[in-house]
Amino acid sequence: MKKRALISVSDKTGIVEFAQGLIEAGFEIISTGGTKKTLQDNGIEVIGISDVTGFPEILDGRVKTLHPNVHGAVLAKHDDKNHAAQLAEHNIEPIQLVCVNLYPFQATISKPEVTVEDAIENIDIGGPTMLRSSAKNHEYVTVIVDSNDYPTVLAELKQNGGVSKTTNRRLAAKVFRHTAAYDAVISEYMTELADEENPESLTVTYELKQSLRYGENPHQKAAFYKNRLVPFSLLQKRINYMGKNFHTTTLMMLMQHFKSLKNSMSRLQLQSNI
Repeated sequence: MKKRALISVSDKTGIVEFAQGLIEAGFEIISTGGTKKTLQDNGIEVIGISDVTGFPEILDGRVKTLHPNVHGAVLAKHDDKNHAAQLAEHNIEPIQLVCVNLYPFQATISKPEVTVEDAIENIDIGGPTMLRSSAKNHEYVTVIVDSNDYPTVLAELKQNGGVSKTTNRRLAAKVFRHTAAYDAVISEYMTELADEENPESLTVTYELKQSLRYGENPHQKAAFYKNRLVPFSLLQKRINYMGKNFHTTTLMMLMQHFKSLKNSMSRLQLQSNI
C-alpha cells in the first residue's frame, strides 16, 4: 500500500527537501494552498487536498482540511479491522504522516501596525485540528510541527523504513505543547481585546530561552523560560554579552538588578513630568 503524507505549512523552511526525502521513502504527497504551489514549483508531484476531500477549498482558504476524508484518514487505527472496513466503505486512504505548522499569530500581533482584522485572520483553525488528530493517533501517524525534526524523521525512514514509536510519541508531545502555547497566546490577546480584567481562567505560556549551567546548587539542572508576549531584549543582550551559560543565582541577581533599574527609570520619568 502506498504511504501518504499531508504537508501544509506557513513556515516553508526546508519543506522542499523534506518532501523530496518523503517521496524517496515511498510517500505520496498531499498538500494545500501555498504549500502545494511551492512544492509544484520545485518539481514535486502533489495531490491537491480537494482531490482527497472531493470538495473545493472555500471561504478564502478558511476551510480546506476540515473533512472526514482527511480526519478519518489520520485518526484510523491501522490494525483495527473495523476501522479498516469503514475506511474501505467510504473510499478513504489512510495518511501515515502529517507535517503542519500554524499561521504566525504571535508574529502578526507583534507588528506595531497590526489591525484586529489581521490578527483574527491569523488564528489557525484547520492546522491545530490536524495536529491534534495526528498527535492523538501517534501510535500510527508521525506528526511534525517543527522543521528541526525533518532530518530525524527522514533518517529513521531511510534506516528503518518507518519512524519509531519513541520518536512518534516525542513528536506528539511537542505538538500538544505547541498547540497549547498557540492557544494561550490567542486567549491572552482576545482577553485583552475584550478588556476583561479578571477572567474565569488565566493561561500563559513560556518559551525556553537558554539552558543554565546548574540550578541553585551545582548538582541541579536548570533552564530559563520567558513569557512569549513579554519583551526581553535588554536582559537577553546582557546575557549574550556575558558569554557562557551561568547558573540560577546569577540569573536571579541580574533580573533583580534590571527590575530595580526599571523602577528607578519610572520614578525619574514621573519626576520629570511633575
